[in-house]
Amino acid sequence: MTPVHHRSHVDDLLSFIRASPSPYHAVASAAQRLEKAGFRELRGTDDWTGTTGGSFVVRGGALIAWYAPEGTPAHTPFRIIGTHTDSPNLRIKPTPDTGSAGWRQIAVEIYGGVPLNTWLDRDLGISGRLALRGPGGTTDSRLVQIDEPLLRVPQLAIHLDRTVNEGLSLDRQRHIAPVWSLGAAEEGALLRRVAAAAEADPEEVLGWDLMLHDIQPPGYLGAEQEFVVSSRLDNLVSVHAGVTALAATATAAEEQPAYIPVLAAFDHEEVGSGSDTGAQSPLLERVLSRSVTARGGSPEDFSRALAGAFCLSADMAHAVHPNYAERHDPDHRPLPNSGPTVKVNVNQRYATDSTGIAVFASACERAGAPWQPFVSNNAMPCGTSIGPLTAARLGVPTVDVGVPGLSMHSARELCGADDPGHLAAILGAFVTSG
Repeated sequence: MTPVHHRSHVDDLLSFIRASPSPYHAVASAAQRLEKAGFRELRGTDDWTGTTGGSFVVRGGALIAWYAPEGTPAHTPFRIIGTHTDSPNLRIKPTPDTGSAGWRQIAVEIYGGVPLNTWLDRDLGISGRLALRGPGGTTDSRLVQIDEPLLRVPQLAIHLDRTVNEGLSLDRQRHIAPVWSLGAAEEGALLRRVAAAAEADPEEVLGWDLMLHDIQPPGYLGAEQEFVVSSRLDNLVSVHAGVTALAATATAAEEQPAYIPVLAAFDHEEVGSGSDTGAQSPLLERVLSRSVTARGGSPEDFSRALAGAFCLSADMAHAVHPNYAERHDPDHRPLPNSGPTVKVNVNQRYATDSTGIAVFASACERAGAPWQPFVSNNAMPCGTSIGPLTAARLGVPTVDVGVPGLSMHSARELCGADDPGHLAAILGAFVTSG
């Protein structure tokens, strides 16, 4: 049975996931929680001089937050929690209104490593952001979230494909367009529906970043509700745990902490992180540098803060699959509710080394949380994370960890109900002590 304190954490996680169907919503949800904990937003064009306490910066689907109480020396090392806000999904094309054979459909583009069959026959809504015309030639951004059964990607009936159970083959261009009405395609129809949901004038919409999401709510599963099932567990479990840890740290922070806790929630991890909001960008480095300068520090202070820094990259991991156990390394088979995993790959798909394992194990010990090692089967390609990118970009030692689960990248994933709470406790211990 899931302990009460872990159940409370997961209840809050499920609320966070429901409010975060897109990376932009995840950032807005995280920002709202940080503001309640006393953090304030800084804009890149602001003067940060003299800024102390809890601060965060938002750029699109990315958020960087940190806590530096007044009087904290400028060279204080960083303890960085790295995560990502995006998940594989279906994204709406710039000219979306299409159709075939009397059906009105929406044109979508496939984002990231999507198991396409998991998006079939699901009730889908729309979320994301609209770029609106502002005063004086400026643009504004507005979030939109339609949690209604608006679209569906229908699977072909078995009567018309008798070999489907021998292997489903889906053409990414022809077979994934969802239906949403009958009749001839009507230019502007989707825009009018989305703009209405955002309380915006369609004529003021200049562009969008819109995506589909499964409207089935997250919840518990199992004989004793020992599992969590939801969309976007990868990687909102880690984002939520990082926000929880950072907010708690700020509430109980010492006047001169040993480390400055940092949360870096990047976008576009699922497609390689190569964007202005991804882990390959200079975003984190620039924000950390400015946070040092704002407290009166010099370039030397920033170099010292990085030299003593450490990063923990938190992303979902693979639990052993009972129906495909041979796909896993026989000596490394993580199970749900046995603690987060530390992920190792000697080819640097993960950034973990022995020092990182020691730092993580120490944090687990202080948090009273279990942990498990994870290594991929040598015959299976290994995934990756923001860990190696952050380590290479900042020159900071990094350890890759994550909650183990099943159905990674599916439209609906599964993990243990104990592990998100374990992860949040470990992250809290990681950012506060050696």
